[in-house]
Amino acid sequence: MARLTGTRPAATRRWGSAAAFLLLLLTVQAAQKADFSGDSTAATINHSLTLLQRLQELLHNGNGSDSVLRVRSAASDEPKVFHTHQLLLSLQSEVFESLLRNQSVVTLYEPPETAALFEKFIRYLYCGGVSILLHQAIPMHQLASKYRVWGLQRGVAEYMRTHLASESSQGHVVGWYHYAVRVGDAALQESCLQFLAWNLSAVLGSAEWGSVSVELLLLLLERSDLVLHSELELYTAVEGWLSRRQPEAPVAERVLRAIRYPMIAPSQLFRLQAQSAVLARHRAAVQDLLFQAFQFHAASPLHFAKYFDVNCSMFLPRNYLAPSWGSQWVITNPARDDRSTSFQTQLGPSSHDAGKRVTWNALFSPRWLPVSLRPVYSDSVAGAIQPVRIEDGRPRLVVTPAMSSPDFAGVSFQKTVLVGVRQQGRVLVKHAYSFHQSSDEAADFLVHADLQKRTSEYLIDNSLHLHIIIKPVYHSLIKVKK
Repeated sequence: MARLTGTRPAATRRWGSAAAFLLLLLTVQAAQKADFSGDSTAATINHSLTLLQRLQELLHNGNGSDSVLRVRSAASDEPKVFHTHQLLLSLQSEVFESLLRNQSVVTLYEPPETAALFEKFIRYLYCGGVSILLHQAIPMHQLASKYRVWGLQRGVAEYMRTHLASESSQGHVVGWYHYAVRVGDAALQESCLQFLAWNLSAVLGSAEWGSVSVELLLLLLERSDLVLHSELELYTAVEGWLSRRQPEAPVAERVLRAIRYPMIAPSQLFRLQAQSAVLARHRAAVQDLLFQAFQFHAASPLHFAKYFDVNCSMFLPRNYLAPSWGSQWVITNPARDDRSTSFQTQLGPSSHDAGKRVTWNALFSPRWLPVSLRPVYSDSVAGAIQPVRIEDGRPRLVVTPAMSSPDFAGVSFQKTVLVGVRQQGRVLVKHAYSFHQSSDEAADFLVHADLQKRTSEYLIDNSLHLHIIIKPVYHSLIKVKK
């Protein structure tokens, strides 16, 4: 919103020193791009930093100012006054170009959050750079969007996507997700959602868990790629969210029905029924799911699959970090040579399979070569072997069962490999690779990682941190007509 407080004809505007500095900037840029035709005596004289410094001084001192911005906010009785230069503002923002077309003094009304950053915002228009903190990202993005400064808008959005892992006292990813939904930034929305899914355990214990909206909670509960210790951990967090938020009964029941009760052991289900106030309040809404879960644990999977459709999300494990579902693997000096490890997992989530174990072998190779890059032998002396460089290889991870058993009938195994990295002092999941029983290898595993460098972002103290998860999936073999 703008209010006209003074006007003057366009023909009498004084461009002042702003135009001179702008002309100098364009001249310098043109000189830097000039073609010197290979002349070895050519050189570039670059005083652009000095120019930027003078532009900052121009804003600070108001020299040659031909326009005034008065920023009012409910947080202060006195407006903030900025003596600016129409040319520089108009070049960056079509909104300012329109506002300043026939007036020299404009009053702007801003919320306290954006008003507090308006000086930084104006400085960006003069210098093309700005430094921001986590809590300043949303108001700066709001300013960039409101005044249509597209470069700054894209820059702040990229800052948010690359700082999801940054640590803050109250958390910020949930708030950024809700903001991305409001402004329609699909890329930022998906980045936040993926980060929350892969690092959910860290979020469940933080202050921002209570700020999760109903819509976001339901989106998370639908996902099978959630990374957390167990389904019971998820239920406990959801119970706390429901107790704190007290949503309407239909919402609470929809949330509770998204819990995968067959993934919780019968002893724990009995305890929840006896002790959970939330479950007692909404027992009727989930009674059928609890009864089905007990049936799932009591019968053999093959018998259960005759009567129930097990090809649905309720019977699909998420990415559980509990030892019965997989194993952590820390590989020291991963660029050195091939490594292998073995571990055991429970055959399936059903209690009927609780005593059955599957042994798995994992092989890691830091420099595996595809067939197309392997040495080729020839009869000719000159080209006996094609030269092969170490950097031509790529990391490879193969996970195979060390045994076969009739118990595998009706069960396939989805394998997921989590890659942990240290960001802002915390170990978080950066990548999750999933592959099914038909494949023993994770496709494109760390294809862009440079493990040869000790400074690689994929290494923590020169070690590669992996967590291999085996997710047993039951299949309906026989359909019984009812």
